[in-house]
Amino acid sequence: MAKRARPEAAQPPAERPPRVVIENVAPEIDAGRFPVKRTVGEQVVVEADVFTEGHDALVAVLRHRREGEPSWTEVAMAPVGNDRWRASFAVRALEPHRYTIEAWVDAFGSWAHGFERKLAAGAVEPVDLLVGAELVEQAAARAEGDEGARLRGSAAALRGDAPLEERARQALDPELRLAVARHPDRSGAARHARELVVSVDRERGRFSAWYELFPRSASPEPGRHGTLRDVVDRLPYVASMGFDVLYLPPIHPIGRAFRKGRNNSTEATPVDVGSPWAIGGPEGGHTAIHPELGTAEDFRRLVSRARELGLELALDVAFQCSPDHPWVKEHPQWFRRRPDGSVQYAENPPKKYQDVYPLEFDNPDWRALWSALLDVVLHWADEGVRIFRVDNPHTKPFRFWEWLIAEARRTRPDLVFLAEAFTRPKVMYHLAKLGFTQSYTYFSWRNTKGELTQYLTELTRSPVKDFFRPSFWPNTPDILPEPLQYGGRPMFQARLVLAATLAASYGIYGAAFEHMEGRAVRSGSEEYLDSEKYQLRSWQLDREDSLRDFIARVNRIRREHPALQSNERLAFHPIDNEQLIAYSKASEDLSDLVLVVVNLDPHHVHAGWLELPLELLGLRGDEPYQVHDLLGGGRYLWHGERNYVELDPASAPAQIFRIRRRVRTERDFDYFM
Repeated sequence: MAKRARPEAAQPPAERPPRVVIENVAPEIDAGRFPVKRTVGEQVVVEADVFTEGHDALVAVLRHRREGEPSWTEVAMAPVGNDRWRASFAVRALEPHRYTIEAWVDAFGSWAHGFERKLAAGAVEPVDLLVGAELVEQAAARAEGDEGARLRGSAAALRGDAPLEERARQALDPELRLAVARHPDRSGAARHARELVVSVDRERGRFSAWYELFPRSASPEPGRHGTLRDVVDRLPYVASMGFDVLYLPPIHPIGRAFRKGRNNSTEATPVDVGSPWAIGGPEGGHTAIHPELGTAEDFRRLVSRARELGLELALDVAFQCSPDHPWVKEHPQWFRRRPDGSVQYAENPPKKYQDVYPLEFDNPDWRALWSALLDVVLHWADEGVRIFRVDNPHTKPFRFWEWLIAEARRTRPDLVFLAEAFTRPKVMYHLAKLGFTQSYTYFSWRNTKGELTQYLTELTRSPVKDFFRPSFWPNTPDILPEPLQYGGRPMFQARLVLAATLAASYGIYGAAFEHMEGRAVRSGSEEYLDSEKYQLRSWQLDREDSLRDFIARVNRIRREHPALQSNERLAFHPIDNEQLIAYSKASEDLSDLVLVVVNLDPHHVHAGWLELPLELLGLRGDEPYQVHDLLGGGRYLWHGERNYVELDPASAPAQIFRIRRRVRTERDFDYFM
């Protein structure tokens, strides 16, 4: 019978395809389009489904390297059940890292597994040892030097005349299996289709405490416009509260055209100072300093003094212009024109911002615009700024941000970008994928136990945790949440503890926060009355009722406890009262355990029975353990999974406990005397 001609398309592949399947790799963001994020020293735990047909044994390795390294480092992956494999590596340098997975059939391991089963069943035949000897000889051919000689000797022994039982023992020698494994046949290895990338930040990208202040309100003399020198004098106050980032709203010249008056009035008087976000005037634009704030030398002195006190300076990046900005005349094509020839100002109906002109990114001169905006960032980076808070990035093109951040960090990898993007979740997450280090969140509007639990579970347990770093702010100059308007001191304390312990990065707008400023411009509004966005304010920093000392204690606790410096291992715990929320954080090795309980009701005492998963926390159910209230100072011995807590908001709306394991006698108790 004549042989049928096979169509060209039906020919087998030119090379034998690998037998192993690698899929469902994690972390992997959008099929490798975007990097995962870590900070220097953190682990990247990688998992994948790895399997093949039949029952052959497999070997899988995690391959990783720094961007600048030519060769890969390999880490053996371990099976964790259901064909899932896992391994990890640490990122050690402030540069991108790459990783992928490779796997192959372990021929000798497969043979050894079958041989063991035959041996147990008494079904071993001499030819079985010859198969093993052949596999050892193949490994010897791939080996070099002494190990190759030893493997050839082992193969000869398997082929030898010794009793079957003796040769079987030699064949299953763990040392032989390890030696063969060191020289595998990887000719048929499968490799994950992509090299995945880790974007690496310094620690401040993961763990930070921000304090925001308006430099023009830093004067100790009421009514006088503050200066950068006044901010220098304010630095010890900020540092004393334990913050590590001082964030300044725009410090540039402010336009006079359509300047806003107090409380966002459209009618400004000659003495009104306007909004700092209406950037640009005859004195200059985004690289200039408001003349009433000081000089470039004053700014450099501020940066230097802040560093001496353990503070970093963060600047606001707001890519928009006042009508008086030099760019309006120099680059009219960078702004949208209406049919009547006027420039389109910013609007968010019913609000109108006639004092702000948005930039038009869809213009023929867009390359020059992009370059000019990058130059703004690089200018301030040259002045020593390494942290930028970016205003409304969700209103600018995504690809622009991806380009700008990558270009800025190419020569300055220590830059940190915080996205002020109060927008839709997918947009917020996409900005994080593009390169923003941290992001504002919906924390300001998550107030109940259910809301907080659901939101934090999304941020810390879903895939977003690998690229989105939340920054929790109880207040901002734009947002005075309703609970702070009516909850008084207990609510300010509770919200601070929630922000500072639920998230590794958080911030407050001061001095409004520590002075518990809760007056809204009108009922139902989240705008501050007499907002600093539009006028000078004078703050009495030594007020007796200030939360300054409370804030300092919370920040000290954060610094002293590694468990609070990451969003990993956050766990919520049952407590039988809807007004009480309880959660814990733990260091990777469980050496640092922190438990937080917060009363969400600022007006009433609440109590409940708290349940802790002792085994998961590394605690033994048959031994007492000590809990130390780091805020109030109390120390208690707890027993078992259920323990009673009671919080009076008038005295202690929150408790932050350090859990000490294995207290066996009174002499193990802290401060035993």
